[in-house]
Amino acid sequence: MICRLCPHLCGAERDEARGLGRCRQPSLPVVARAGLHQWEEPVISGTRGAGTVFFSGCPLACVFCQNEPISQRDFGKAVPASRLAEIFRELEAQGAHNIDLVNPTHFAHVLPAAIRESGVSIPFVWNSGGYDRPEVVRAMAPYVQVWLPDLKYLSPQRAARYGAGADYPAAAQAAILAMYRAAGPCVVEDGLLKRGVLIRHLLLPGGLAEAKAVMDWVAETFPRGDVLFSLMGQYLPLGRAADYPEIHRVLRPSELRSAVAYLEALGLPGFTQDAAAASDRYIPPFDLTGV
Repeated sequence: MICRLCPHLCGAERDEARGLGRCRQPSLPVVARAGLHQWEEPVISGTRGAGTVFFSGCPLACVFCQNEPISQRDFGKAVPASRLAEIFRELEAQGAHNIDLVNPTHFAHVLPAAIRESGVSIPFVWNSGGYDRPEVVRAMAPYVQVWLPDLKYLSPQRAARYGAGADYPAAAQAAILAMYRAAGPCVVEDGLLKRGVLIRHLLLPGGLAEAKAVMDWVAETFPRGDVLFSLMGQYLPLGRAADYPEIHRVLRPSELRSAVAYLEALGLPGFTQDAAAASDRYIPPFDLTGV
């Protein structure tokens, strides 16, 4: 395949054995872990857990990525679409509330066939970094019920410095708008998000102004209550963060308090994390479990 799945539009050739594009992945889906996961937002994990499928590779290169072993060092196992469909069924049989596709952007070409073949009845969650093409969002809309994108930055300068690329803000905003058009207002039943958009923002050290700008955009763009917002305080200086002194630390309590207070003042419905979330215990082992 000649790949144009993400906004890089790199046009790289990807076959079953190799990938030469920005994501570095072959055309077959590469999976690092599949299992029940309790550490998503409560409306995603519920009581039994989300059925998370962690894909390898990434079109972004975030310098602080907590999943760096799979997103940038590409650990994982290539599987055919038929095996991916089996994984979805196995997760449903384990009691998963949904199938949580983590970092699926660069495998969008194979996911519809795997979803159709799986025949599962629980919702599918598109859990991405937000760097998605509206055209791909529209193509996935018949198969995805819940959209869980990051909105990492609105500043092109910060996006470029920390590995997302200067075009990230515009691309992510366009993708999120397409997700909202596809899903409509959030539908929550029995404490679980059945349809809709939940936008995540990870607060970075020194990033309070950025977080406020992101929250302002969400509040100004969507009718109140139509989307949910997750302000994440779990930042750890992982990956290559040591090369960036200004983010080579955990959050100050005052930074997190100020961000949470701003969210509450805006009246955005959603979720926050306290300082205890900054722990590597929330990072699952990438060991081919369930693959």
